[in-house]
Amino acid sequence: MTHDDTTDHQRPPAELRFAAELERLREDDTGPRPPGWALSLTAARRFVVGDEALGVTRKFVGDTSLIDRALVTLATSRGLMLVGEPGTAKSLLSELIAAAVSGTSTLTIQGGAATTEDQIKYSWNYALLVSEGPSTRSLVPAPLLEGMAAGKVVRFEEITRCPLEVQDSLLSPLSDRVLAIPELAGPFRGVRGVVPPQEAGPDAMVFAREGFNVIATANTRDRGVNEMSAALKRRFNFETVFPIADFATELELVEAEAGRLLERSGVGVAPRRDVLEVLVTTFRELRNATTEDGRSMDRLSSVMSTAEAVSVAHAVGVRGWFLRGEAGGAADIVACLAGTAAKDSPDDLTRLRRYLEQQAPRRDGEQWRALHAARHLLPG
Repeated sequence: MTHDDTTDHQRPPAELRFAAELERLREDDTGPRPPGWALSLTAARRFVVGDEALGVTRKFVGDTSLIDRALVTLATSRGLMLVGEPGTAKSLLSELIAAAVSGTSTLTIQGGAATTEDQIKYSWNYALLVSEGPSTRSLVPAPLLEGMAAGKVVRFEEITRCPLEVQDSLLSPLSDRVLAIPELAGPFRGVRGVVPPQEAGPDAMVFAREGFNVIATANTRDRGVNEMSAALKRRFNFETVFPIADFATELELVEAEAGRLLERSGVGVAPRRDVLEVLVTTFRELRNATTEDGRSMDRLSSVMSTAEAVSVAHAVGVRGWFLRGEAGGAADIVACLAGTAAKDSPDDLTRLRRYLEQQAPRRDGEQWRALHAARHLLPG
């Protein structure tokens, strides 16, 4: 698939969205590469944090030393675990790193309560299995098996959403770098039905090629759902991804990402800067339970992350353009915030209404006045 083939895709993977940048980095890359890597550590870092000289955009806003530690981890025998609050771009970071290191980010396991080992390791084409028996033809590789066989990085999203026994299917691949497929071991021998390793079929053991590793993510709200075993934790280095601390940086990111999403949605105008300033300020204050001038306030239990702010900014623009032919204003923020604030607790709507009634009138500006005036748009 070429980059041009992705024009009608809602969200092409990073290796396609930034194919030209990756190509320029490969051509300019003179640094030593770890075995199996598509780029050196320095070139992979430049892909994530940007390089103006080569026209490589910055794609992750955060601590650059985190990128260095993450890449060094992947160059060792340990997996990389990214933890943090929801919406802090852990998944984006894992995608970018996988694209830089392996040239592909699509070997992805989405963790959840219904995730099974078949979805992680391998399954079978049952029509072929019945007619031919276990064979490489009837084997259906899952991301882990594909990553080990090809020497690629495998992404495991929301690993703590999976049951403990499913998580532990990573133990042998991460420690011994091998995945056993006992069904391909050949005829069973012995009273216990055990095939000695030296007599196993040639396809019964998949040994990881150079370049294989695992990037897992877990948000701090779900880490206690299925706490990882101590054995599995030892096979990962943990790195925490923190929310963006600087207002101007967060505003710039929301403006850029919302603008890109609005363009793909067919919206003909860019988001208004003054509207985004109100939106980002509101999110930061509700997230931190503190106003800019130091007054304490109620904290929402809902996630008020940068990613959610981008989503709301996108919705504001879509609402304004397709309903009224304009960019969207503060009243649209109130209407779109209701869905964000009502996710975790109905009490969050009360807290949001209190913010609009008590904090918005203290601010100067047309959009703050409009935000306060639109408080009646909140349901309930």
